[in-house]
Amino acid sequence: MSFRARVVWATAVAVSLAVAVASGAALLVARHAVMQAVDESLIHSATQSTTLISEDDRVAGSGFELVLADGTVVSGRGFPVDKEVINVAVQQSENKFITVEAGGVTLRELVVPVPAGTEIPCGLSDCQLTQNAAQVFMTDITGQRHQLQVLAVSLLILTLVGLLLAAGLGYLAAAAILRPLESINREIDEIAATRDLARRVREGGSDEIGQLRGTFNRLMSSVDESQRLQRQLVLDASHELRTPLTSLRTNTQVLASTGSIDESERRQIVDDMLVQINELASLVTDLGELTRGEQSDEEVVKLRLDELVEEAVEIARTHARTKSIDIVFRGSPTEVSVRQNRMVRAVNNLLNNAIKFTPEGGEVQVSCAHGVIRVDDSGPGVPNDEKPRIFDRFWRSPSARSLPGSGLGLAIVAQVVHEAGGTIAVEDSVTCGGASFVVTLPESSGRNA
Repeated sequence: MSFRARVVWATAVAVSLAVAVASGAALLVARHAVMQAVDESLIHSATQSTTLISEDDRVAGSGFELVLADGTVVSGRGFPVDKEVINVAVQQSENKFITVEAGGVTLRELVVPVPAGTEIPCGLSDCQLTQNAAQVFMTDITGQRHQLQVLAVSLLILTLVGLLLAAGLGYLAAAAILRPLESINREIDEIAATRDLARRVREGGSDEIGQLRGTFNRLMSSVDESQRLQRQLVLDASHELRTPLTSLRTNTQVLASTGSIDESERRQIVDDMLVQINELASLVTDLGELTRGEQSDEEVVKLRLDELVEEAVEIARTHARTKSIDIVFRGSPTEVSVRQNRMVRAVNNLLNNAIKFTPEGGEVQVSCAHGVIRVDDSGPGVPNDEKPRIFDRFWRSPSARSLPGSGLGLAIVAQVVHEAGGTIAVEDSVTCGGASFVVTLPESSGRNA
């Protein structure tokens, strides 16, 4: 069923139910009012009789009967006796209203118990009842009942008319509701047909349709930005891959075409090729890590950040010894919620970056407290004009292009930190004189003291 049809049916059902409930309520109210008026007239007839079942005292428009407990009708109009009348006579219960059909008419009756010993008119004198009896006051309500039936039929017809009217109004309402949606659909179809991700639908107002347009435009902006980043990543990756692949091809051609190359030259070429292969492997690994981004399937866990950093420092010290670099660590207990393996990779990248730019015999200081990791090195630092681009993919400082690396290490660090809800910044180191990388992560509640 289409959305238009659902709107029509929902409107029709809602309006029809409302009309049906209103009609039913109106019928019940009318019936109650009619029956209450009839019952009040019967009560009036009973209370206005000065002597029991006296024909002269009977209120105009009412009838009566006196029925003994054995079912005998002492006086009255000869209407059939209902068993409920006999029950009142026998049990002498409270007054009771009943509705009976008799001789093609509908009667409303008020049954009043009459105990044995009650004096009743008997010819020219009075007689006493020898058994319990019941006096029945009655009135013909055939006309009222007919009017109620006419009202019920009228209300039923009104409900059916309301159903048809609701269906028509629902169709018109659906058309009015779907008109802006159809407009959005046409614009989206045009974008899909042209594949122009830079195109946007027309902005709307502050209503739900306008919010839908705004949401779609934000989605398109995200998709456009994602595709732009993907294209840029492919271009950057192809550029970075071109250099080692070209060098590998050249060295391979030299090895294949030169028969008189001496052993030392051959060994140098092979060593260069191994370095280039390692760079390619590192680049491929970094690309995989970078492109995975926030789609990592690794579970977010709460851990001691200071312990994670300390373990990474211990590993980094083995590499730092080759340059006689001293790594100093200071930390205090702090807990964060992160993806552990990704955070280990980010911390390792920060430490490797510090070691790479710290000269031989230099110092690297690492601290971790209150969710903040600070890595200071004694290298040349980062010029102010290069700081805004330091975390870009494949970006490398002109002074560092001769050093090994893919230009993705710090980009991975920034990605992991942002994924964890933190921030990263580069500053001038006050303690070591080089660069200072500061990572700030939100601490988890209930951290250890």
